[in-house]
Amino acid sequence: MSVAIVTGANRGLGLELVQQLLQRDWRVIAGCRKTDVLRMTELAGAHPGHLHVMPLDVSSERSIAAFVNEAQMVTRTLDLLVNNAGVLIAGERYGEVAAKSLAQSFAVNASGALLLTQACSELLRAAGSARVANISTVMASLALTDTFRTPSYAMSKAALNMATRLLAAELAPHGIVVTSFHPGWVQTDMGGSQAPLAIADAVTRLLERILRMDAADAGRFIGSDEDQELPW
Repeated sequence: MSVAIVTGANRGLGLELVQQLLQRDWRVIAGCRKTDVLRMTELAGAHPGHLHVMPLDVSSERSIAAFVNEAQMVTRTLDLLVNNAGVLIAGERYGEVAAKSLAQSFAVNASGALLLTQACSELLRAAGSARVANISTVMASLALTDTFRTPSYAMSKAALNMATRLLAAELAPHGIVVTSFHPGWVQTDMGGSQAPLAIADAVTRLLERILRMDAADAGRFIGSDEDQELPW
């Protein structure tokens, strides 16, 4: 049975990814800072033995170490790691960007993904052929940026894309494919109700593409349209 770790699994894209993986008969280790206990209990009841919910703060090295240690008690291999946990500081304006906003965004959106992937290396290598999907955004594209918008988010996600390139180069020889994905503008708490994509539809398309990842996708930045290559 295939095993996946999904971070930021308590809401939005993360929660929907967990639900759709469970529907595909995967075992899922859901990492999240805050848990919707009722929803997770319902999911666990509907998929007995397939869902393991664990506390995880990707901005904390101690939390990452504890999470991976607990995950190794659940599984010896990891087929898929989805680095989905993210934070967006709303309302940033030029002249008012705070250092703590930048630090928090980089810790969660970029550093956390690299550090967790690094900590999961043994589990990923043990799978023989594994995938790491980093959830990025088109706002991380340097080439497509022409306005001052959500700087902490955009800059940290651009750093995540660099992490994708670095990890792809390091892990490809071990059969581990690392790719960045832009899921589209989705109706999550982060995306807002005016976004054009429903969560379930966006995740269905995203997950289908993730599960088709192969060696040729290593280090790519893939958009929400079929095999759309986004510029760095």
